Amino acid sequence: MTGYPTATRWGFPVTGAALAILFLFPLLWSGWASVRTGTGFGLENYDRLFTSDHGIRPYHLVNSVTVSALTVGGTLLVATLGGYAFGRFRFPGRDLLFLLTLAILMVPYATILIALYVLLGWIGLEDSLVGLSLVLIMFQLPFSVFMMRNSFEAVPRELEESAQVDGAGSVGVLLRVLLPAVRPGLVTVALFAFLTSWSEFFAPLILLNSTDRFTATLAVVNMRTASHGSIDYAALEAGVVFMAVPCLLLFAFLQRSYVRGFASGAVKG
Repeated sequence: MTGYPTATRWGFPVTGAALAILFLFPLLWSGWASVRTGTGFGLENYDRLFTSDHGIRPYHLVNSVTVSALTVGGTLLVATLGGYAFGRFRFPGRDLLFLLTLAILMVPYATILIALYVLLGWIGLEDSLVGLSLVLIMFQLPFSVFMMRNSFEAVPRELEESAQVDGAGSVGVLLRVLLPAVRPGLVTVALFAFLTSWSEFFAPLILLNSTDRFTATLAVVNMRTASHGSIDYAALEAGVVFMAVPCLLLFAFLQRSYVRGFASGAVKG
């Protein structure tokens, strides 16, 4: 039995290191392959990524940034208001409505993209970045509303009551008291919304038809040489690294708030 504490003490770090290597290996391999050339190492693959006829153009990046910004902004707005309502108010059908919101998680979004494409056509948003953003927002809502509801419920009601005694209404309490208190939850929701919208491939593939509205993800997938339609794998690896860098930097910058958001909000209830 004397060896049990030692095994426990070393088991978790070793397991964590093994999992980290397992998850980092594909990215490290892509980084190595993206700078490997026929004669050594260099940035030729990145040059082809941005100069090839089928590579990334500035408007692809603008489209990706636009979709990401709209998705993050829309998700934060709806999830904050929804989480505030579910977490701080009692009204008839609250629990049922919350369950219906979570039920979206049980629907594989790929199975309803065609129906959503038709719906966007009815409202005049087919083949548009706004329509794509609305679809991405919809599929972010279950997790986001769940996170924000739990984040609001974790805030002591005494803070809210004190603000109400000072004459603040519901909107004032939300803006001045609750939003600063649930900042980790907001960061977590925003980070997930950005990661999803920035790297999403299938929804833009179905919902966007015009090449000038393609996102950078579609441009990376379409990277092909002009010779026999073969795929330029080295340039593709450069595209993978290029698309991953903003996600890695953002996650590293917001890591502390992200972890606090899960600890204070998602774990509750």
